[in-house]
Amino acid sequence: MNRTYLPGILAMATIVVASNILVQFLLLDGLLTWGAFTYPFAFLVTDVMNRLYGVSAARRVVGAGFVVGVICSLIGSQIMLQGDGYEYAAVPLRVAVGSGIAFLVAQMLDVAIFDRFRTGRWWRAPLVSTVVGSAADTALFFTIAFAAFVPFSAAANDAISWAWDPAPFLTLGTEMPLWITLAVADWMVKLAVALVALVPFRALTGNAHPA
Repeated sequence: MNRTYLPGILAMATIVVASNILVQFLLLDGLLTWGAFTYPFAFLVTDVMNRLYGVSAARRVVGAGFVVGVICSLIGSQIMLQGDGYEYAAVPLRVAVGSGIAFLVAQMLDVAIFDRFRTGRWWRAPLVSTVVGSAADTALFFTIAFAAFVPFSAAANDAISWAWDPAPFLTLGTEMPLWITLAVADWMVKLAVALVALVPFRALTGNAHPA
């Protein structure tokens, strides 16, 4: 492994591990989790590596993050929690599958889009790639992990059936399945982080010769 990539791999691994832990802590009556604020910075790591070292380096960092995420999911699936009189896994099967697929597809999409806009204004590549990648991440994760129309076993569905309960959209609008509100709230955070992340992106890459 090229040691030049090590800081990016460590940063990605740290974000993935931290997000898997912080997702257990709820905010705004469960509308968001603390993990929603840390996970989007994975796109920043990917984009910085892409700018400094190119597509191959970015993909290696994404691959490392995916492996760490799978390990976190395997560990979480073995941790049993107590609630409402029954025992359940900290990371249900559907959530683990959705998380892994969403991460890999969204990050690889981010890499490809960033490369497409590489020669434009400095902010265009990271902003466009992160916005599109984060939209794909949110859509894939919440659909696979929680949508009722996605086929999974009865046991896998039981673990996430709470997400099908009707709730006012973003606590104010028309009632719809809770997971849709959670998805939109999550994406709004990702959009905000995409804008904020332009500052450290510029600081980390502004004086470097791009790959």
